[in-house]
Amino acid sequence: MVTLQLVPYAEIESLTSVGRIRKLLNIAKENKIVLLQGRLKKEEEAELIKATMEEIDKAFKGIELAVVNPSMGGLTGMQKLRNNFATALLGDRQGLTVIGPATIVRKIKKDPHKIELLTKEAKKKRK
Repeated sequence: MVTLQLVPYAEIESLTSVGRIRKLLNIAKENKIVLLQGRLKKEEEAELIKATMEEIDKAFKGIELAVVNPSMGGLTGMQKLRNNFATALLGDRQGLTVIGPATIVRKIKKDPHKIELLTKEAKKKRK
């Protein structure tokens, strides 16, 4: 069974960068696929990957990470200006971040209109 956990950005907003990374990584370590509403800063993404590499062991094989951004194409000049203003005030919260444990997620493919999450078949336990 695959479990998806939606994490609204507001839930991690008040945390420090390290706190955000720890929370998301701990959810992934519980074999859940995290759907983060919004995105981390580039530095936080890099730190998440670094923290993941430090914690890889026999039980935890790492994560797959993908960030999907809505396209700005098709917006009028005023809509782009409003969007840029909101981004400056609130930070870059547009988009969706998908973080999944490597034991479950084989690959995340993304394009502007969809995300394909390829999972691995669960290994059957021998009796």
